[in-house]
Amino acid sequence: MAERCPVLDWAASGAMALTGLADEAPAISPAPVFALLGRVTDQLAQATGGRVQADPAELLTTRAALAGLSRRGRISAGGSARLLRAADGWCAVTLSRDDDIAAVPAILGSLGLDGRVGPGSYAAAWSALESAALAVPAHALADAAQLLGVPAAALPADSPTAATAPWPPWLVGRIADPSAAARLDGAVVADLSSMWAGPLCARLLGLAGAQVIKVETADRPDGARAGNSAFFDWLHAGHRSVLADFGSQSGRAALAALLGAADVVIEASRPRALANLGLAPDMLPHRAGQVWLSITGYGRAEPDRVAFGDDAAVAGGLVGLVAGEPVFCTDAIADPLTGVCGALAVARSLRDGGGQLIDLSMRAVAAAFAAAPGLDHGPHEPGKDGAVGCPRLGRRQAVLPPRSPAPAGHAAELGADTEAVLSWLAAC
Repeated sequence: MAERCPVLDWAASGAMALTGLADEAPAISPAPVFALLGRVTDQLAQATGGRVQADPAELLTTRAALAGLSRRGRISAGGSARLLRAADGWCAVTLSRDDDIAAVPAILGSLGLDGRVGPGSYAAAWSALESAALAVPAHALADAAQLLGVPAAALPADSPTAATAPWPPWLVGRIADPSAAARLDGAVVADLSSMWAGPLCARLLGLAGAQVIKVETADRPDGARAGNSAFFDWLHAGHRSVLADFGSQSGRAALAALLGAADVVIEASRPRALANLGLAPDMLPHRAGQVWLSITGYGRAEPDRVAFGDDAAVAGGLVGLVAGEPVFCTDAIADPLTGVCGALAVARSLRDGGGQLIDLSMRAVAAAFAAAPGLDHGPHEPGKDGAVGCPRLGRRQAVLPPRSPAPAGHAAELGADTEAVLSWLAAC
């Protein structure tokens, strides 16, 4: 039986249509990523006893399909990130929040450049950054942005390899004894994450039979609520939702009780955020078998660096290539890749008894996928150095657009009463 061709699968998935310059043909270059994602979803199916049959194309392209996004080259599909040409390479910067835009003059000033930004703040901020980037090294620009809390990353000069980006792309530490009773089916998952990666992980765990509780605060709800509502519902359908007041002692006590009762905790905040609440994983007791998934941009060893899906992908070297120069790869690709890797890590941990803290870095995930074996455009046979054999994409091969998933329904809402969730937990 001939092996599947990753280029043809990449074209048929809708991911290729999201990669490349807007006015040119889509980019073939990151196709091995799709083949590796297929292997990961196969492993997830195995780890969940066949209950989760995730479609790699759906994982990568659902948001773009529902929001009507398309490829834009060195502007991300979502529009908030850009790849800027620097003095020695390329740097990705994300300006998705008002605070990011307001920080641009300070970023430029810290580099010794003219920090004045002209009128029309958003367009002017990008214009100033694009001009300034040409005069400084990519790492200098990224570091200056990160110091002010703006997501940014320099594109590595060397492509990641299996030696520099080993598999699996997560670290595991022991926080409790393993338990023979640990299981995913029926597990209670407290999801403190937001946006895409963490909620996608929670969605996949829910499909495996877990009972997911989404935790938000009234003053800082999930930013994805302000985006495409169909995508938010797709991520959270069937999950219970609760608002917690982290600013009050009673709210923190209720959250601590929830975290103590949960079988799995998913969080994607900077480590110091939970530490300031007294709720960091090393500050709490853990039941035997509990699993804590910590998703960060750069890993718990680099707690102050922030990331979103597009710039995290660039940090890991995961980009498309057009005429030897980088373009963004699909839509915020580090987010869905991190989400599915998180689900696999949790499923495997529970299968082995749990009791673990999983340190999952979006950059490490992107680097591991960027290190997938390259393509050998020859016959259907293994290429040199582990390359994947595949014919060239013919003129008649259709490059399909992103695909919308079936409607998922609305997320179940419990409102602001945390006691209702705790009572529900006690009844489980």
